[in-house]
Amino acid sequence: MECVLDAKAELGEGPVWDPVAACLYFVDITAGLVHRYDPETRSTRALPAGTMVGAVALSVAGDLLLAVRDGFIRLDPATGLTRKIADVEADRPDQRMNDGKCDSFGRFWAGTMAIDERPAAGALYRLDADGRVHTMLEHVTISNGIDWSDDGRLMYYVDTPTGSIDVFDFDVADGSIANRRSVTRVEAGAGWPDGLTLDAEGYLWVALWSGGAVRRYSPDGVLDRVVPVPVSHPTSCTFGGADFGDLYITSASCALTPEARLQQPLAGGLFRCRPGVCGRPAHRFRG
Repeated sequence: MECVLDAKAELGEGPVWDPVAACLYFVDITAGLVHRYDPETRSTRALPAGTMVGAVALSVAGDLLLAVRDGFIRLDPATGLTRKIADVEADRPDQRMNDGKCDSFGRFWAGTMAIDERPAAGALYRLDADGRVHTMLEHVTISNGIDWSDDGRLMYYVDTPTGSIDVFDFDVADGSIANRRSVTRVEAGAGWPDGLTLDAEGYLWVALWSGGAVRRYSPDGVLDRVVPVPVSHPTSCTFGGADFGDLYITSASCALTPEARLQQPLAGGLFRCRPGVCGRPAHRFRG
């Protein structure tokens, strides 16, 4: 495990690997920044979103889709210019977008949460290619990790305070979800499930907020391994690199006391390891 970028993010989240540009994008939610990291040159660039930004996704057009505080916008990484796509809860300044990802049909899913984290205030939304937004789940507290099985039949999802990684039956054609059930629960004291990704073998990798680790679970919820991270608040993970064998992990510093920040100088950094399995390319927004 190495810290490849001491980003000092307040709330690093949502890493996604771009195989065309051979770079990694991730966000710093509360700072309103989209970071672009080039592992070959070890260079980085921070693109301002203009507001809090919960998630970033690639698009077939070559720009980026962002889930921001009050909806969805497009960001041109070359110019830094943004364009609004759709409003989501724009009349609720006490809410913000959190984690998100695209499904295999090119729809962008992202959820909301209350800034004060009050229970059941958020929802999960789906942005279709035509710009229409659909509410897919309500009464969510902290909408978080999301990903799909290779066959498109299952959608995995985390609402962090439940402590559970859930799964839905998924219909690729119409983007509907049904039959929600728990795959596994993180035991008390081990941290809280946050962002997640699936590897090429269909196993789930989930970052444990306040748990200082990333875990790998089998598709039926059996714990396969625990990968320690040298900070207490990893937030999400994704695979990248030429062979998709690099596991990138984002982290946060905002939850730490001043004393804890001194003890964890790399909190908010971007970490990388090679766990011996490979991931899959991210789906792109088709709008």
